[in-house]
Amino acid sequence: MGRGKVQLKRIENKINRQVTFSKRRAGLLKKAHEISVLCDAEVALIVFSHKGKLFEYSTDSCMDRILEKYERYSFAERQLVANEPQSPANWPLEYSKLKARIKLLQRNHRQYMGEDLESMSQKDLQNLEQQLDTALKNIRTRKNQLLYDSICELQRKEKAIQEQNNMLAKKIREREKELEQQAQWEQQNHCNNAHHLQSLPPPPLLMAPQLPTLNIGGTYEETAEARRNELDLTLDSLYSCHLGCFAA
Repeated sequence: MGRGKVQLKRIENKINRQVTFSKRRAGLLKKAHEISVLCDAEVALIVFSHKGKLFEYSTDSCMDRILEKYERYSFAERQLVANEPQSPANWPLEYSKLKARIKLLQRNHRQYMGEDLESMSQKDLQNLEQQLDTALKNIRTRKNQLLYDSICELQRKEKAIQEQNNMLAKKIREREKELEQQAQWEQQNHCNNAHHLQSLPPPPLLMAPQLPTLNIGGTYEETAEARRNELDLTLDSLYSCHLGCFAA
């Protein structure tokens, strides 16, 4: 007996709905994998559960690349449609679409800011919470990356400064060593010079010649006369002694 046709409507029983979701999700992921392998196609599958849990599948785990490619093709298609000439009869319709889109974006913005939440159902709130959690996760990831880059840059600068300090300290030690050697060399030269001066004989004393005393006026003549008299008396005495010796 074949399986009966399942009526496409929301399953009211929560347990049956969860079981059906798990089975159909597994089959959908399997079909996506099969078509990607058999047909060499790039497949990206995104599924959010009733509670907002994410399930995804992508070829070779390149979801970002596939989404980027989709965005690029979608943008190109929108550009082609936008460049097509429009008749003035379509302007009111285009204006209504743009106005409705702006209104929707403004409402989404208020909801992201935590405002205008009264009209949202529980499922909408769960989806909004999931989007905010994802956005917060991306923000934290980017912030952590910036902090990590900043820490790496500071560590690199610290290492460069440390190397400069080591180089300067080495130059200071070399300069101190040179100054110490120079001081020892000067001290050794000073000691050698002092020892050489001590070994030299003392210089001869220079006797100052005795100059005759000059007397001014009659004092010099009187002194000369007195000296002559004393000399005569001395000669007379010597002569007398000499004669006495011969007489004996």
